[in-house]
Amino acid sequence: MQIPPKRILDQARLSKRNNVKILGKGEKVMILAHGFGSNQTMWRFLLPKLKRHYKIVLFDYVGSGLSDCRAYQENRYDCLDGYAQDIIEICDAFNLQDCIFVGHSISATVGWIINKQRPDLISHHIMVCPSPCFINIDDSYSGGFDMADLNALIELMSQDYLGWGQCLAPMVMGHELSVDVTQSSEEEPMVWELLNSFCATDVTFSLPFAKACFCSDNRHLLKHINRPSLILQSSNDLLVNLEVAEFMAREIPNNRLDIIESKGHCLHMTHPANVIESIKRFLEEN
Repeated sequence: MQIPPKRILDQARLSKRNNVKILGKGEKVMILAHGFGSNQTMWRFLLPKLKRHYKIVLFDYVGSGLSDCRAYQENRYDCLDGYAQDIIEICDAFNLQDCIFVGHSISATVGWIINKQRPDLISHHIMVCPSPCFINIDDSYSGGFDMADLNALIELMSQDYLGWGQCLAPMVMGHELSVDVTQSSEEEPMVWELLNSFCATDVTFSLPFAKACFCSDNRHLLKHINRPSLILQSSNDLLVNLEVAEFMAREIPNNRLDIIESKGHCLHMTHPANVIESIKRFLEEN
């Protein structure tokens, strides 16, 4: 079947804009959406197993990784809807439907937005350390951070980007950087990798994304997730506590919550074997 010329042009444009990569042998499509401050390379530990069974779609959000930063539009990317629209455009250009959507952290929320706008695009949600809201709202919901603390973190980001990265990267990975290099742990290279990823992103792009990630309340989307869903949560995550995971498990219809004994917010990097096993079990059951 011949691909229409317009679709070919759209594929080329979006491949450049979002550094789209499609690999794997399976018929079922799986989209891997990276979290804030990272890029598609963070999925590399899962790829050897996943690409044997699925057609894998990788991409970088505009402003991240090897995306085309010239495509950045301030009024488009000041909220999560702009990032969701990018993925919708990728799906339409490459004729992708009924996809398994794997979202790390804030990308899980992006998947919920896509689900509400275009339910034909997603068949299953797999969420790695997600949170609908990082803010402590009231006695009924504790997202983990007071608004004043988040505002201070955003202010630090705008004033001292390196200092902000040095503060956040160990928190995200669940491991501190050693002062003495001879005492470094095997997890420390991942902290440095994330820190370098933070610092490689221009603050012009990352600051609005950070505000959209950390200062929004998307709890209202949970009840609209009408697809089988898997929540993968670290047992010791300084960004997303277990109360948040349990809250989502109560609010999302037809979901499974798997708590993995670990530290940090990046299970797909620190515990890929556990993540693969949970995904396999979930998809076999659904």
